[in-house]
Amino acid sequence: MPKQLYWDSVFEIAAALDARFPDVDLDQVSLMDIFEWTTRLPGFCDYPELANDEILLAIFQEWYEEQNPI
Repeated sequence: MPKQLYWDSVFEIAAALDARFPDVDLDQVSLMDIFEWTTRLPGFCDYPELANDEILLAIFQEWYEEQNPI
């Protein structure tokens, strides 16, 4: 059973998206893509209407950092 994910699980969501879409070009990813892909992740169980740009940008930033470590 996958771990339950909520909007405040930003790092876990970013890691799950990176694992699911390893070859995605983040320059081509929109916040709507992140929203749709996150709500379709196995284990995602939060209310979609709670998403906002701040949360989606935080997920994007974590995902970017996951792909581009310092």
